[in-house]
Amino acid sequence: MQDAAELLKRADAALALPRLGGMARPNGVVIVSERRWAFAGVDGSLREGTMPHPPEVLQRLPLARGLVRLWASLAPVLRPGGVAPSRERWLILAAVIAPLGLAFVGGRWSTAGGIVLSLALLFTLLRGRALHLHGAEHRAIAAAEERRLVSTWNDTARPSRFSPRCGTNFAALALPVTFFADRALPAAPAFWTPLVVLVLSLALTMELWRMVQKSSHRFWHAFLVPGLALQRVTTREPRLDETQVALRAVAAVLQHELA
Repeated sequence: MQDAAELLKRADAALALPRLGGMARPNGVVIVSERRWAFAGVDGSLREGTMPHPPEVLQRLPLARGLVRLWASLAPVLRPGGVAPSRERWLILAAVIAPLGLAFVGGRWSTAGGIVLSLALLFTLLRGRALHLHGAEHRAIAAAEERRLVSTWNDTARPSRFSPRCGTNFAALALPVTFFADRALPAAPAFWTPLVVLVLSLALTMELWRMVQKSSHRFWHAFLVPGLALQRVTTREPRLDETQVALRAVAAVLQHELA
């Protein structure tokens, strides 16, 4: 990769940049565009890859498009050869499919199993320096959107560590949607009901998420308030070296996008 500072300088001068997203890891930061992903580690390492390209028809179909987008956003973690070790990939997949398995158990054991699995997943994702790197990820993406990448690298600018597009905001929306979907589903309870509720809730949340992201109306922005408040727990103010880790990942993605 070219010198990160030089790439960031080119990006600040670019007429347009791709929309970036990201994910904090305990040992680094993942930055993604629609085409590329890059993982910069706190140890100086750098890994890169291409993002999946689902069929165009699925990207336009209501409900399905949200699930496709959610799956694509997790590709750097869930794909073999991605940034997560195999044990962590299996834990994430277990957390996704657990509602179906726990439905066979039922009662208090089902609730206890769900709580244990959720706590294990949170501990895995938020261990190490993940909270500080989460703030660094937000700051680096905001720096790209505000064209202040170089000044952020040099610590003369500090964009917000809070992001309206953070997955924390999505989770804050998904909880009430899942609650109401669980009670509104007309079908009689069956072993497959938890899975249907989960998939439908995620799809509906993604559609709501799209409207919130696209609208400039204050009504829709009110849906971001719980998630932004929750980010005070899920992020910490990053140090300069942590912000530079995230900026190296941004530079790696933009190197391909600006080529």
